[in-house]
Parts: sequence; structure tokens; C-alpha cells
Amino acid sequence: MTEKLELYKCRHCGIIVQVLHCGEGTLVCCGDAMKKIEVNETETELFEKHIPVFDKCEGKTVIKVGSELHPMTEEHHIEFIEAINEDKSCLCIKFLEPGQDPIMKINDNDETHCAVEYCNIHGLFKGHK
Repeated sequence: MTEKLELYKCRHCGIIVQVLHCGEGTLVCCGDAMKKIEVNETETELFEKHIPVFDKCEGKTVIKVGSELHPMTEEHHIEFIEAINEDKSCLCIKFLEPGQDPIMKINDNDETHCAVEYCNIHGLFKGHK
């Protein structure tokens, strides 16, 4: 069974989809079951540049990817950042391109519970407010 906001990636074409409505079925692309993208929770040297970090600035919540900003080259970059509230009823997403800073600003809001980011090489990471 799928869960709200889970991410799945096709093993063949690389398309990524996000679940908006839960269901019993299997997500299929290119004739094969899609792979669920799991949050990387194994602490390694990758964490320093991948965990979303929360800060406040001028009445905004600022989410930066990494305590040291993640590189944003064509070959290695963050594709998107999502800010999610606790019951998953509200989602804010920012799509990024190589060369952009991996930073997302949202209105200061106590409802934001966590943020996830997706690195094109190392996968999905989660940080809490």
C-alpha cells in the first residue's frame, strides 16, 4: 500500500512520482514496478551536505541543504526541496537547477515539521525543524 507523499522512481527512465492519494496498487513505469525512494537515515559523511537545516531570517523560515551548502553542478545537484507539516496536509516544494543555491524560503509557520531534499546522486534526505 502506498502512503501519502511517498516518492517512487522508475528503474529504467528515471521518472520520479509522488503519491497524492493512497492506494493498494503497484506503481508501474516502463513495464516494471517502480522503486520506492527511501530516506537515507544512515549517518555518514554525506549528512553534512545533505540534511535540510532550518533557520529564520526576516520573518521567513529558511531551509538550506547542508550545514555547508550542497554543490549544485550539472553532474551533482539537489533537484528539489519539500517543506511538510506534521499531518502531511500541507506541502511546499521548490524545484532547483544546477547553479542555484539549494535554499528554500517559506513564510514563517509553526506548522512546518520537516523538510526533505532529493540529490540526483545520493538520494533522499530528511531534516526536522
